[in-house]
Amino acid sequence: MVILVLVMSGTIVTRYIKDSVKDDLIEKMVFVGGPRQVGKTTFALSLLDNANETHPAYLNWDNTQTRASLIRGEIPSNQNLIVLDEIHKYARWRNLIKGFYDTYKSLVSFLITGSARLDYYRKGGDSLQGRYHYYRLHPFSPNEISSNPNRNDIITLLKFSGFPEPFLKSSEKTWRRWQRERLSRVIYDDIRDLENVREISLIEVLIEELPNRVGSPLSVKNLKELLQVAHDTVERWISILERVYICFRIPPFGSPRIRAVKKEQKLYLLDWSQITDEGARFENFVACQLLKYCNFIEDTEGYEMELRFLRDTDRREIDFIVLKDKIALFAVECKAGERHINPAAYYFRERTDINQFYQVHLGQKDYGSAEKTVRVLPFHKFCKELNLP
Repeated sequence: MVILVLVMSGTIVTRYIKDSVKDDLIEKMVFVGGPRQVGKTTFALSLLDNANETHPAYLNWDNTQTRASLIRGEIPSNQNLIVLDEIHKYARWRNLIKGFYDTYKSLVSFLITGSARLDYYRKGGDSLQGRYHYYRLHPFSPNEISSNPNRNDIITLLKFSGFPEPFLKSSEKTWRRWQRERLSRVIYDDIRDLENVREISLIEVLIEELPNRVGSPLSVKNLKELLQVAHDTVERWISILERVYICFRIPPFGSPRIRAVKKEQKLYLLDWSQITDEGARFENFVACQLLKYCNFIEDTEGYEMELRFLRDTDRREIDFIVLKDKIALFAVECKAGERHINPAAYYFRERTDINQFYQVHLGQKDYGSAEKTVRVLPFHKFCKELNLP
């Protein structure tokens, strides 16, 4: 997938959605949502010829002059593509875009970028229904940063995250400063401006606590006691953090032949580098790569993709199950070491319709079980063989 080119500190990185976006722009509008500072603006500018932020076709809602022109219904002339950035901050943005598209769709393509509000508003009674395709842009993954990723690529991603600025600079000082600045902007720009939340200080406490909850069943009860708020309030705050791409939750996978847990959920962060525990960080990293795979297939091909985990009441567990149109494609278990296949893989293989189990690690060994039902391999090799985006 040779796509958007980002150049920083002498490093060239390609993004994975450009070809699909360009194809869709021929017929419909395209919305690109994703975490703050994941590269949405850079991606949008890459679709304009020799573009930077001063290009006449790039319209940022945060610019007061641009904002006034858009409210008056004015867009630049003689442009084949118009990029509307951060326009979701306008309360009536959907109707405004609908008017532009219905008036100029034969002459102009429209690309809209912004936070998770784009995804959030597409559900339910959406006045733009049928007029756009939605893409979720994720942080970098092994196959984006190298055509032949290796263990060192994985280690760098684990340490500095997959967000462009800290990853491409690979500086601990840059990473620390970026962390503080990004979370501050998410809390005091995105959440405060887009959501009706008064207890911003408690949202900060919740965000600081979430890295400690990764990899285990999420206990809203414990968070409720920590924050001293109602259960429904914690649920609402986590949902808000999901909408601004701080975190995501995955549900359990059930099967008639096992006593699977049904109500527990596991939580992961889009920025895995916040997690100090090495095992939990690696598991979170794998979760992000699998979610990216599911979102990409869903956004480009229209299949219903799901990421789940498998756990029974006797505490046997497999970290991840990937489903396509309700059918389990494969299971993935994360292990720090290279040996000792998780016995749960054999147990669930006999009692589910999951045909392929993978156990991924950070080492070099690649081998299969005697029954050839479980394969143990390095994660960078797993990414390449399954062609993860």
